Amino acid sequence: MNPLSSIRIAFAALRLNLMRSMLTMLGIIIGVASVITMIAVGAGAEARIAQQIDSLGSNLIIVVSGAITSGGVRLGFGTQMTLSEDDAQALQREIPEILVAAPGVRGTAQIIYGNLNWSTVIFGTTTDFLAARDWGVAQGRPFEQAEEDRAAKVALLGQTVASTLFGSADPVGQLIRIKKVPFTVVGVLDRKGQSMQGQDQDDTVVMPLSTARNRVLGGSEVSRRAVGAILVKMREGADMHAAGTQIHDLLRQRHRLQPAQDDDFWIRNLSEVAQAQEASSRVLTLLLAAVASVSLVVGGIGIMNIMLVSVTERTREIGLRLAVGARSRDILGQFLIEALTLSLTGGLIGIAVGAAASFTIGHWAHWQTELSMPAILLAVGFAAVIGVFFGFYPARKASRLQPIEALRYE
Repeated sequence: MNPLSSIRIAFAALRLNLMRSMLTMLGIIIGVASVITMIAVGAGAEARIAQQIDSLGSNLIIVVSGAITSGGVRLGFGTQMTLSEDDAQALQREIPEILVAAPGVRGTAQIIYGNLNWSTVIFGTTTDFLAARDWGVAQGRPFEQAEEDRAAKVALLGQTVASTLFGSADPVGQLIRIKKVPFTVVGVLDRKGQSMQGQDQDDTVVMPLSTARNRVLGGSEVSRRAVGAILVKMREGADMHAAGTQIHDLLRQRHRLQPAQDDDFWIRNLSEVAQAQEASSRVLTLLLAAVASVSLVVGGIGIMNIMLVSVTERTREIGLRLAVGARSRDILGQFLIEALTLSLTGGLIGIAVGAAASFTIGHWAHWQTELSMPAILLAVGFAAVIGVFFGFYPARKASRLQPIEALRYE
């Protein structure tokens, strides 16, 4: 019997018990759909993390000022401004791998335009800030070094602030008031979206550091050349871990900290954060896929069970074929083809169900999902292996029947 005849006979046998075949495939359908959906959800989470890391800026290290202690209670990093503009200049001057180091101060204020107002984050920084954050300007222009030198009253608006105060109108050139001080809007920043902590990065106003210090935040909040943070952008290909160590050692030296003293600053290497979060996401994806794969194994057991029933029901048919010249390998191939057909058909239906489930989750739950061809091929390939593995025993049992005994079977 040639392979084509075996395939034809296998399909005919499955059509005779169509409902039973569909119920048998149900386990494979659920298994493949679950694997594809779980991997799509996990891949979407990884992509979301990558987007959030990219929105912060590539090759970025953030140095935050130290913590203040009040009544024996440490209030957290950034509560005491232990960094300075001089620290930022020293980092850029003495560590060759640093491309730019942008110092900054941060506060909150009410922004007023006409009869509209909005409370937002004020960030005073240097002209290197946009390069450090890989942040472009959608409208207008960035502020210039000359404006920073003379503490000019100019500001860049984030997308959230611009849309809240101006709607669809062009904010560039308009006057806004921040703590009763008039500012000219010189540009609108590109959209960044949420940070890894879920904060809206576009809900901000960026202005020259000298302006924020002298005209908005005031001497009580920011004294002399102190800053709350320094954004350090490394050159492409730089060793981020080694750079973090160099920054740490240089700042301890500049702050004259003794070996027994704690750091009065905190270094956050975003590449390490990204790697840790991506690793966690991959582990979660693999765990979800492994759990979903249990459904495939259950589906395989269902295939083996129904194939054993089929062998029992068709014992006389098998004996007749063996008696008229069919070989054992023909019977083995026929039943293996039936098992493989059940698993592959279930796999193909499972792909459609999994894709639909992924789309539904992404659309209604607002959760990013990503279908990938490797995940689809893996799920279908696993389904095929399950079909062959669990179909082999019933097929082998059928092929080893003796013609005389099979013909006598009632």
